[in-house]
Amino acid sequence: MNLIPVNIDSILVGEPLPFHLLNKDGVLLARKSFVVRSRDDLVDLSHRDGGIFIDGVDAEALRRAYNDQLQTMLKEQQSLGVIARTRPSSQTFRMAEAIKKADIRGKEVIDGNTRIDWLDLQEQANFMLRDTNPLTFTERLEDIHEILGQQIRRNPDGALFALIYLSSTDTHHYSATHSMLVSVMCGLASREVLNWPDPVESLLRKVALTMNMAMTDLQDKLAVQAKPPSAEQRLAIDEHSTRSAALLQQLGVTDAVWIDAVGGHHQQTPGALRTKTPAQRMARLVQRADLFAARISPRAARKPISPAAAMQACYFDENKQVDEAGAALIKAIGIYQPGAFVKLVTDEIAVVVRRGINTSTPKVAVLINRSGLPTMEPIVRDTSLKEYRITASVPHRDVKLKINLEKTLLLTQSPQSDRAF
Repeated sequence: MNLIPVNIDSILVGEPLPFHLLNKDGVLLARKSFVVRSRDDLVDLSHRDGGIFIDGVDAEALRRAYNDQLQTMLKEQQSLGVIARTRPSSQTFRMAEAIKKADIRGKEVIDGNTRIDWLDLQEQANFMLRDTNPLTFTERLEDIHEILGQQIRRNPDGALFALIYLSSTDTHHYSATHSMLVSVMCGLASREVLNWPDPVESLLRKVALTMNMAMTDLQDKLAVQAKPPSAEQRLAIDEHSTRSAALLQQLGVTDAVWIDAVGGHHQQTPGALRTKTPAQRMARLVQRADLFAARISPRAARKPISPAAAMQACYFDENKQVDEAGAALIKAIGIYQPGAFVKLVTDEIAVVVRRGINTSTPKVAVLINRSGLPTMEPIVRDTSLKEYRITASVPHRDVKLKINLEKTLLLTQSPQSDRAF
């Protein structure tokens, strides 16, 4: 957690606190909404353990709100003396809370569509996975969980596109991106194929988000480590499921199914889902999605495989039989998923932008023409048409073209035009 010291003069006495107050070690001093009764109480808090701190996200929101307050005073032509004496007010703190929520949710509405700042959400997930404070951890988890749930309902192709593309092309915040992708994949399989009830789907996505919490640092290191894991690292990998379950309990999670699913998500348990307990069913689905997401991700020590090949690998279980959980994932996200690259019968290279009427006929956007040159703008093709059918999956490493994620995401939202911009 990134902690920022705060001056006690910036804290309003007699009004509910807008943020948690923490000590230098991140230990809670005063909960959000707590009312500090006097300045003496603030002084006492600040002297207890090396000062008063707030979370870096809260500090940034407060800084921006305070700057907005000063800008407003300048526009109102108030005197520089008055402006210099100005301190954060109740309105400033309310504005800071609104800014924080908007940033964490990372969304803005454009042309009636909800757009997510996926890079910002990636940062927020990274903070969440490293948070050891039960209060702030729970808030961050709920925020990220809610955003992903909204995207699964409103624009699932956009969520898949962003997370598969980021997972396949970048090692930055590997663990955070990986957990979000597995969460979205499992949510879609649960909702669209397995027809599990909403509360089960919701809990399943939390399992996926928190499955690797105990090895977040190690996952990020391994993504850029050229050497194979050391004996010590291998032991940490082998124990991370149990340790993640224990960490969740320390952070206040009491749901036994959640804990058991996280603890068992690396067990190899083939077989029909109906024969398993609720936690085992969740763990199996997470395990298969986890396998897919890991195989498409670049590592310094090995090359990733194409998303289509990774999906085929999780389709069959440890006994070389069709796996029910893996099959559900394929039906939900397709053989060629949004964010994956493909080659068409026209010799064009395209990126998948929307799932199609079946698992092998998505909508794609051509980025490289048959001459091997980048197109002036993406051109949407329907691969269910014979003249545009897919002939091969293309690994991300073989496409030497950097796409504009923000612009290309627009193609996941509206099928009305073959040219989006």
